Amino acid sequence: MSIYQHFRPEEKDFIDQAVNWIDQVKNSYAPKLSDFLDPRQQEILSSLLGNDSDAKLQFYGGSDFVERKRVLIYPDYYSPEPSDFNISLYDISYPKKFVTLEHRQILGTLMSLGVKREKFGDIIVTDEQIQFLAAEEMDLYLVGNLEKIGSASVTIKRLPIENIIKLKENWEEQVTTVTSLRLDSVLSSVLNISRQKTQVLITSGKVKVNFKQTDNVSEECREGDTLSIRGFGRCKLASIDGKTKKDKWRISLGRQK
Repeated sequence: MSIYQHFRPEEKDFIDQAVNWIDQVKNSYAPKLSDFLDPRQQEILSSLLGNDSDAKLQFYGGSDFVERKRVLIYPDYYSPEPSDFNISLYDISYPKKFVTLEHRQILGTLMSLGVKREKFGDIIVTDEQIQFLAAEEMDLYLVGNLEKIGSASVTIKRLPIENIIKLKENWEEQVTTVTSLRLDSVLSSVLNISRQKTQVLITSGKVKVNFKQTDNVSEECREGDTLSIRGFGRCKLASIDGKTKKDKWRISLGRQK
């Protein structure tokens, strides 16, 4: 039985990489630290390792509430510490009275520095403060190169990881019915807009499934999928609870408020 059948075809490359990490730890009997993983990748890795007694794993991204985390896969003799994850926390100073910075601007600037997304963790934006997390090995490069975001001059300062802004997520449970498990149909019901409008959102690149952009309106949604819609927030398909007497699918979701 192939392990791939439990996952989406586009997840094959990450599955191969994750299996290689696990084998590496077992063969070398030494820990392996990954770059930052999104929640779906964390879920896949946990599933692949299962209850394997020869290797364990631990996720850490700077705080309990963050989404993007590094994983340490390690043999049973090893006891991980937060410092093993090599994560740096930065505060961004900018002229707050004259400039408003958004998450997408900050991420775009970080990516424009030529550093891959996997080297960055969460970006935390509040009215008073902006912080982001990055792999510790990027420290010198970031301090020397991150000078502007948009037209605003910025400076960054490394802070102790304990100084991370504490955010509270607010999720609302929702139960609804859909005519099919197609992405456009699910989003139409969740967002309470027409199917045609959800198709426009999808084809215009405003929808992500499990943190990966998709333009496939007919993609089938599965239990555990996280759907992100620009301008509408995020929801997670908690369970697919069978069909109603009218042949509709009953689904349970968590909707981020």
